[in-house]
Amino acid sequence: MADQGVKKIALGNAITLDMFVSIARYGAHVVFSDTYRQRVERSCQLVNKWIEEERIMYGVNTGFGALSTQIISTDQTTLLQKNILLSHATSVGEPLEKECVRAIMLMVLQNLGQGYSGVRLETLEMYRQFLNRGVIPFVPREGSVGYLSVESHIALVLLGEGKAYVDGKLLSSEEALKKVGLEPIELSAKEGLALISGTTSPTAIGALALYDMLQAAKAADILGAMALEVLRGTTRAFDDRLMSVRPHQQQRNTAANVRRILEDSMIAKQSIDHRLQDALSLRAIPQLHGAAKKTLFDALNTFEVEMNACCDNPILWPDEEDGSSISGSNCDSSYVGIELDSACISVTAIAKMSERRNYRLINSHLSGYPTFLVQNAGLNSGLMIPQYSQAGLLNDMKLLSQPATVDSIPTCADQEDYVAMGYNSAKKAREIARKLEYVLAIELLSIYNAHSFVESNLTPGSASVAVLEKIARSIPRMDEDTYLYPYVEILKEFIHSGEIISVVEEKVGKLL
Repeated sequence: MADQGVKKIALGNAITLDMFVSIARYGAHVVFSDTYRQRVERSCQLVNKWIEEERIMYGVNTGFGALSTQIISTDQTTLLQKNILLSHATSVGEPLEKECVRAIMLMVLQNLGQGYSGVRLETLEMYRQFLNRGVIPFVPREGSVGYLSVESHIALVLLGEGKAYVDGKLLSSEEALKKVGLEPIELSAKEGLALISGTTSPTAIGALALYDMLQAAKAADILGAMALEVLRGTTRAFDDRLMSVRPHQQQRNTAANVRRILEDSMIAKQSIDHRLQDALSLRAIPQLHGAAKKTLFDALNTFEVEMNACCDNPILWPDEEDGSSISGSNCDSSYVGIELDSACISVTAIAKMSERRNYRLINSHLSGYPTFLVQNAGLNSGLMIPQYSQAGLLNDMKLLSQPATVDSIPTCADQEDYVAMGYNSAKKAREIARKLEYVLAIELLSIYNAHSFVESNLTPGSASVAVLEKIARSIPRMDEDTYLYPYVEILKEFIHSGEIISVVEEKVGKLL
């Protein structure tokens, strides 16, 4: 879990997803290590040397994409870098959220800070100052295939072009820079291309989505255990002997999480023989949650490679004799895109099981509790309609689970005759993560209210008690119909912030 209290993070060594989120979401201060600075300066010196030698380099003194055969004179190099930003800033629609823009700038610093791009340290220093001083470029979110246009809107602010937010107010870029004590710069050779090429936006936005998915998956283990408990399910289905003969690690870990959460539950102890076999939404929690979490952890491994890689094009090797440059396609977003498409499918599966558990909770024929978990049903609708909301959210999630990366629409006069579409994978992953949190919040609302009807001599486990007591501070138990929307929002934030995980882990130790 990202440390919301981290004050400073140095770039130069590998960063983790938690460190990434600490900067992008929670505003940790960014510094450059000596290693970072030295790598950047070394590659910049190589570009300067080649310019003096009038060596032909893609994107430095040539046009871009299908125009790469057009040679650009040395005196027009700066104009070339400005023109690429002006012509490529074509994404449209509503702006990206603040944390997404911060995440993209951080990814640009990570990408170009590997020392294979030839950009100047003072250019990267501007992005570092944007992060530390709260400059948020205005970036329309629609219309990227994986790179270029979103990043161009951000990079234009370096030049005093476009717009940016400071203290929540949208200003011209010149005004925004002036307000925080910065001045526009001119870009040097290769910098315009380097700032907008690569997998920076899919990785950045996808990393935030993946972080939320991982937290929500762990929260789903907690909710699954609490639903099993209040529905008087049997913990026999979570026996480690059963898990050991199908040794998928995440399945085994999920079962262990449920056992630990319910270890001291009187309800669970009394319910061990209540049924011979529970419905699949209860007894298959380790299998489905485990499969989903395996997919998410696979994605985590991929993302932590990508966050610490160079995805520029072309890439320079300043340490080789006389240096070298290779134009390839490290800017392809297939790695993160395919992982995110898979992650979307996996968390939609978690959501579909959550909805089924919730349905059991509110259906008196399945739960043994009053219909829709309210007394005097008929006059009161109780928790009937939140399940409708789950159904609508889940339908959206299923639509968004259609992979973006299976599509390809050629661009750039067929120079880019195949396109990965990883940006759209990231964009929909973020939407799916948010919807999953709402689906889980609605299940938690039902779990909370179901405890009003549990026999007084049956006490929940200490972890469940801690969660229920935390909720009770802001949400009353429902005796009659009430305005439910604020309660769903409170519980969604309880899940999104990771607080529900902290509350449980205080009682049972770190969940697997």
